Amino acid sequence: MTIIPESPTRPAVPGFLELEITGRCQLTCPSLCYANAGPAEGHGSMTTDDWKLLISEAASIGVEKVQFIGGEPTMHPGFESLVHRALAVGLDVQVYSNLYRVKLEHWALFAHPKVSLATSYYSDLAEEHEKVTGRKGSHAATRANIVQAIQRHIPLQVGIVEVFDGQRTAQARQELLALGVRSVNVDRVRSVGRGEVHVPSTADLCGQCAKGRAAVMPDGTVTPCVLGRFLRTGNAKTDGLANVFHGQPWADTAARIPRRPVPTAGCTPADSNDCDPANTPACDPAY
Repeated sequence: MTIIPESPTRPAVPGFLELEITGRCQLTCPSLCYANAGPAEGHGSMTTDDWKLLISEAASIGVEKVQFIGGEPTMHPGFESLVHRALAVGLDVQVYSNLYRVKLEHWALFAHPKVSLATSYYSDLAEEHEKVTGRKGSHAATRANIVQAIQRHIPLQVGIVEVFDGQRTAQARQELLALGVRSVNVDRVRSVGRGEVHVPSTADLCGQCAKGRAAVMPDGTVTPCVLGRFLRTGNAKTDGLANVFHGQPWADTAARIPRRPVPTAGCTPADSNDCDPANTPACDPAY
């Protein structure tokens, strides 16, 4: 009797999709930013209409939640309309913002029951936080808006990235918990973008990329996550999301990424689909 080997299981359409809608940001994060974002960067070749079409397609093929990220996503001229499109097609939304500047109308948008916030925080000391962000006044502004989010009962996750030796990450975590933040994750710099210290590889990833998550870059390129941006699997603008996720490059890339044991799996920037960042260890690479 001849036994035909089973074909490799093709990964399902991710339920969580990171949308990197802009490279523009008020901060520079000279030793950290995975996206090489900054005040002089642009929004990419994806137009607001392109993003709207992508969001509608995402909902139609089974994506459940999108995260708007950048750069600083609120600096995109179509930011509000994109959030409204995502909500209109039934998606949950997370906005990953630096919370350096928040418009009054954005607070109303963030208060929607299907919207949550995420941000980054680096130290309880202003000088340490601003050493990372490259912007004076960013510590006080971000901290004040973290407090605002808590007072407005907006779900908020905060990621702390250890950038330099001696950084007060433990004290920052305790401060955030004392302020009322329920989800705090401490991680380290990945070798991507300005944090690159060697050629990026799948060993730098947490093991959850392409497993229920994916990202779309400002030019439409689809990657396993924003930190796995060096792994290009197709283009959503030219090919369509469905074709990318059902294509061989996506399947091959997903198969290349080392997986971590489920009990210790975590991911940053963290979403709320699979983990509790307040109680999950930082996602060291899956060697």
